[in-house]
Amino acid sequence: MENIKKVTIGEATVNTILMPFFKQRTHEVVHPFKTKENKQEVPNPFYIQIFDYNDEILVEKDITKVEDCFEFKEKKTTTWLNLEEVHRKEIEIISNHYGIHFLIQEDIMSHGQRPKFDELNEILFVQLNMLFYNSSNNNIDHEQLSLVLGLDFVISFQEDAKRDVFNPIRQKLRVDNSKLRQKPGDYLFYTMIDLVVDSYFPVIEKVGERIEKAEEELMAGMGKKAFHDINLIRKDLILLKRNTTPVRDLIAAILRSDSSLLRDDTTKYYKDVYDHIMQANDLVDNYRELLNTLQDIYFNNVNLRMNEVMKTLAILTTVMAPATIIGGIFGMNFEVIPYAHHKWGFYGTVFFMLFIPLIMLTLFKRRGWFTYNRRDN
Repeated sequence: MENIKKVTIGEATVNTILMPFFKQRTHEVVHPFKTKENKQEVPNPFYIQIFDYNDEILVEKDITKVEDCFEFKEKKTTTWLNLEEVHRKEIEIISNHYGIHFLIQEDIMSHGQRPKFDELNEILFVQLNMLFYNSSNNNIDHEQLSLVLGLDFVISFQEDAKRDVFNPIRQKLRVDNSKLRQKPGDYLFYTMIDLVVDSYFPVIEKVGERIEKAEEELMAGMGKKAFHDINLIRKDLILLKRNTTPVRDLIAAILRSDSSLLRDDTTKYYKDVYDHIMQANDLVDNYRELLNTLQDIYFNNVNLRMNEVMKTLAILTTVMAPATIIGGIFGMNFEVIPYAHHKWGFYGTVFFMLFIPLIMLTLFKRRGWFTYNRRDN
């Protein structure tokens, strides 16, 4: 930069034409597949909700010190640790104590991950998204959820402590002799996945209602508004598709797993979850096809209106053509033009200018050019 010459013109100093060739790089090269760490400007206080249970006892407590959960690892009961926030330091401590592989730790502490299933060091790891429909802005919110299944323990990592879909599990655990209390950790693991998958259906139903509303607007002649809504709904369907399809593969991978952590009498329940996610995936595909159909209807209506305009302009042009020709002939500068100086010449010319278009309009009407057939429903 120091070798660049400058030219002074009056009071202004400008760089020479060589300046662009010495421009320094100002942006870092970002790897296209780099995952972003989930960071918060002001992190919420660390918080763990613990359910330690068997068919006879239940210990429910909330802790804010990570070391307080270590005692539950040595017990013969089933323990559910629910971390309400993603904090790197505490996650590393818990993961190291419970034998969670560092690759799984990186997935837990990164957001924007694709739903996946992994099996490392006798640990089963599932990562998927919880979906919530935001009625205030007609949008779909999502929160990443990480589930870890080990021997007699389940650990769940959430990004937001304000909401989840696990309240039915908490209620069942508080009931004595409930089925959930009588089953080991793999059944709790299944139940959590099942609740997440079932929560997709209310969201899909809301999107379906928006599609029906857009269809009504389209049929009512509100084409522009309907087209705007269709574009917004398309984005939500893409989000749903990105979640349902990988979760389907995730459940299929669990069914193929031969891990000792999954008992045979629990594995059969995943077939029901697989049926549910297949149904959700089919609904999303059907809604996408319906949305494409509505978009085609909108474009067809636009083309139809354009064709009507073009037909009207073509008829006007055709009707005015005889008058244009007659006026052009009698407006030429020849010395001898028949009937140019006749006392009825002007009126005769105007008569033919009007009579010929009337004849043409009559013929067009008989051919049905002015009619638009509408089928009454």
